[in-house]
Amino acid sequence: MLFRRGRIPLWIKISCTLFVAVLAPLYWTHHGPANFLWASDIALLVMVIALWRESRLLASMIAVAVLLPELLWNLDFFSRLLAGRDVIGWDATGYMFNPAQPLWLRALSLFHVFLPPVIVFMLYRLGYDRRALPAAATLCWVVLPATYLLTDPAQNINWVFGPGEPQTLLPPLAYLAGLMLLFPLIVYLPTHWVLKKAFPEQGAGSLPFRASRDKRPL
Repeated sequence: MLFRRGRIPLWIKISCTLFVAVLAPLYWTHHGPANFLWASDIALLVMVIALWRESRLLASMIAVAVLLPELLWNLDFFSRLLAGRDVIGWDATGYMFNPAQPLWLRALSLFHVFLPPVIVFMLYRLGYDRRALPAAATLCWVVLPATYLLTDPAQNINWVFGPGEPQTLLPPLAYLAGLMLLFPLIVYLPTHWVLKKAFPEQGAGSLPFRASRDKRPL
């Protein structure tokens, strides 16, 4: 049943679904379909599927792929918001403070703020699936070449053309190949190690629900 009781509260599923239902057409109109190749946007869409399916693998996969970059995005955003300066050194959130962009459009990008807590909550309730590392790497090896082939270098989505700005030091395909190796090695693998230690194979939060579900009146 679609509205069955589960380990993820229904209000979280509905709230995230409604948010994405508003964001998707507006992003498509103002940023174009290529914008949905950003890893964070893919993670947002997959998150909704993972919430409704209560899929440990999908939740774990997006956690491996985006938790670390999203935490860095938040560090950059809140340092700019509260201290007025960039503490990371790569202009991750400068667009959030660009008055040329409509405020409501920038506000939609605040999904970067709630995405990590929702992902971590899913891992707490569902547990961490160790298949997430190869799944995330496979997704990376599909998305990065697709981004390179289908998008404008000026947009530099997923940094497939350079770190921040398009680069000229390496042949473009050599740089892309290096990026396809670096993401799994320096982002996914450390995140995988942390998550498999932090969360059990079955979510701690799922145990009370299972116990109450299995309990039968005498």
